[in-house]
Amino acid sequence: MQRVALGLSYRGGAYQGWQSQPGGATVQDRVEAALAQFADCTLRTICAGRTDAGVHALNQVLHFDTLVERDPVSWVRGTNRYLPRDIAVQWCREVDNGFHARYSARGRRYVYLLLESPVRPALEEGLAGWVFRPLDGDAMRSAAAVLIGEHDFSAFRSAECQAASPVKTMRRIDIHRCGAYWRFEFDASAFLHHMVRNLMGCLIAVGQGARTQQWLLGVLGARERRLAAPTFAAQGLYFIGPYYDAAMGFPASTPAFDWLPRPQQC
Repeated sequence: MQRVALGLSYRGGAYQGWQSQPGGATVQDRVEAALAQFADCTLRTICAGRTDAGVHALNQVLHFDTLVERDPVSWVRGTNRYLPRDIAVQWCREVDNGFHARYSARGRRYVYLLLESPVRPALEEGLAGWVFRPLDGDAMRSAAAVLIGEHDFSAFRSAECQAASPVKTMRRIDIHRCGAYWRFEFDASAFLHHMVRNLMGCLIAVGQGARTQQWLLGVLGARERRLAAPTFAAQGLYFIGPYYDAAMGFPASTPAFDWLPRPQQC
């Protein structure tokens, strides 16, 4: 039995998130159907991070076990033949049986792409969030600083969250403006259900002057979801992917990384 890891990019707008559901309208359902067609057998996948409906991914990592022997390049090209155009395998590695896409990850990263404009997006529809009121970057960065470190993030988890513990370690939050766009990058040990979107709602409230850094600190300490801002839109959220020990040799990025504005380009 061979364990295989794949890196996957997808646009999430047409799907009900990653996790398989009745009806087959999820990314996992489409990926497993494509793998079954290519390998001529049923293959079950486990991913590094379950994305919500409408959320995109640049380097989602998944693994599966199989008796089918294929070259890594064949898993990429053969599976892509049966996938819809908004999902594509980017790379493949054969790994030892001790590897686990979720539990072997040392951390995960998300980026939220936000358009600040008095007019709603058109070309970016489904690919960026939107605000029409001006944002104060320094205020948002100061507020984000209170979230760094190990905290109980209960105030930012959804009622449907199945995580065993709300305690996570936020390692970094970077906020950059790139023309009319804002790029928010979150790096943490793991994330709760809706956590990034709930944090975005709070940071935007601070950036627009409706709330303060002290308010966000109070929300974090109170650990009650009802005190935080509403969940922000899914369209601008990108799962950059997990990261692992460098010795595993997994690609750190995919071509899609160059599609999003980067801090050095701002």
